[in-house]
Amino acid sequence: MSHPALVPGSVAVVTGGASGIGLAAALRFAALGLKVCVADLGPEKLAAAADALAAAAPGGAEDVLAAEASVARPEDMDRLAAGVEAAWGGTDVLMLNAGVQPGSSVFGPIEDWIRVLDVNLWGVIHGARAFVPGMLARGRPGAVIATGSKQGITTPPGDPAYNVSKAGVKVFTEALAHELRNAPGHALTAHLLIPGFVFTPLAAGGRTERPAGAWTADQTADFLLEKLGAGDFYILCPDNDVDRALDEKRIAWAAGDIIENRPPLSRWHPDFAEAFKAFVRG
Repeated sequence: MSHPALVPGSVAVVTGGASGIGLAAALRFAALGLKVCVADLGPEKLAAAADALAAAAPGGAEDVLAAEASVARPEDMDRLAAGVEAAWGGTDVLMLNAGVQPGSSVFGPIEDWIRVLDVNLWGVIHGARAFVPGMLARGRPGAVIATGSKQGITTPPGDPAYNVSKAGVKVFTEALAHELRNAPGHALTAHLLIPGFVFTPLAAGGRTERPAGAWTADQTADFLLEKLGAGDFYILCPDNDVDRALDEKRIAWAAGDIIENRPPLSRWHPDFAEAFKAFVRG
């Protein structure tokens, strides 16, 4: 089955759509006959993405837009929504995917925190606020997809700004889903994409070859479409190292820190290392 919004003639907008998971998803939307707008930063990246999308789209370049826009700026998101409406009448599929991960520490430069939260969290909020009211008014089947992260659920040590931003995306998207399912008509759905280890420019870390454990952006986009068709809200992606069963154990253990009154992040606490291993085995 396919999501009812993924039909020829529908309109998709993908932020962070010039590379990685965003571009892979945009290419699939285009191949399905949707009109596709990708938003990103960098004219050369956008031009290359537009060419790839035009080659994939049955309608060619006429069904493709590439817009330079910063998700951190609400005025850019408002302008993007207005531009898509002027060109194609509105939006049916909104993928809020733009993200950055420069690295952070609790007491590191505040500029790192501001940038990550502005793009990863506020970008989702600004995008939803700019597009979703018009999508509801459109009265057609539609989908809002926010790209989260497992790091926003299990919150491993090492990059707290990123974890905080993605935890916020999870909470915001859950609230959005609740609001949409209580809207008259129930035509618009929300979904949280939770990628595994994916080899993209964001996660490459200077590597030029894909590690064996990583999925490709194409695999992630295929999984996204499959789970959209199934109606899943939490689209929890495996990868070549971690299957769903292990993800479920890690997520359950993280929630168990509160229930069992363990120290925070006990999975990485030396006093609980053996208990966690036994929990995974059991």
